[in-house]
Amino acid sequence: MQDRQLRIGCVKYLNARPLIHGWEDDVVLDHPSVLCAQLSHGELDVALVSSFEFLRSPIYRIIDGVSISSDGPVYSVVVAYRGEFVDLRKIELDPAAETSGNLLRCLLAELNLRPVIRSTPSDSEKSARLLIGDQAIRFRQQHPNDFQYWDLGEQWKQLRDFPFVYALWLARPEVKNPKAIADQLRQLRDKNLRCIDNVIAGRAEFDPEFCRCYYRDHLRFSFGEDEKKGLRAFAKLCQKHELLPERDFVLDFA
Repeated sequence: MQDRQLRIGCVKYLNARPLIHGWEDDVVLDHPSVLCAQLSHGELDVALVSSFEFLRSPIYRIIDGVSISSDGPVYSVVVAYRGEFVDLRKIELDPAAETSGNLLRCLLAELNLRPVIRSTPSDSEKSARLLIGDQAIRFRQQHPNDFQYWDLGEQWKQLRDFPFVYALWLARPEVKNPKAIADQLRQLRDKNLRCIDNVIAGRAEFDPEFCRCYYRDHLRFSFGEDEKKGLRAFAKLCQKHELLPERDFVLDFA
C-alpha cells in the first residue's frame, strides 16, 4: 500500500538529467548499484536504475517509452586501456557499474577474450578499467591521449544491430496508479528535450557544447520497439554466458 509521498530515485549522472531535471518533489540521487539495492529492498518506489536490475528481478513495471540508451558509441561507458586490447590480462570495474559490468563480460566472452575482471579497482592509473557515467567523461577529458577507449556502446552495435539500453524507470509492483506517474515522467522527458539548454545550464562542470553533443549524438531517451529488442537481446546474451537464469522475460509496462 502506498499512502505516503512517492519515494523516487535517479542515477546522479549527466546522462540522466534530461529525465529528472525539474521534478518538483524530492529525489534520491546516487550511483546505479546503490539505487538498485534501494529499489530491490523497497526503500524506493520508482527509480531510474540499471536495466540489468529488471532482468535480474523482473517484478517491476517499466515506465514505457523512456530509457537511457545508445545506438552506437555512447562515449561514457568505456574501457580505458593502454597497449593492445586483445592482450589485456585484467580489467578493473567501476564499483557503481551494474548493467555495464555485465555487458562487458558478455562482449569479452563473445570475442573469446578472457581477462580477469576485478570488482575492486586499484588506485593505479596504469590499469585497464571500465568507467561509466560522469567518471568516464572526466577521465576522458583529463586523459585524451594517455589511453585508448573501448566504447561498449559501439561494440554492442557491432555485435547486435540494436540500441543498447543502460537504464530504465522501474516501479515496484505495489505502487498505486503507476500510469499517472509514468505520464508525468514521459512529459518531463519531452519538456526537457525541447528545452535542453535549460537542462545543460544546471551542470556548470561540463562544457555546454560537449553536453549538446553528448545528448544529441551519443544518447537516446526513448524506449521503443528497437530498444525493447535490444534489451531482450542483452537478456539472451546474459543467459548464454550464465549471468542470468534461463527464463522468459515479460515486459510489464506503465
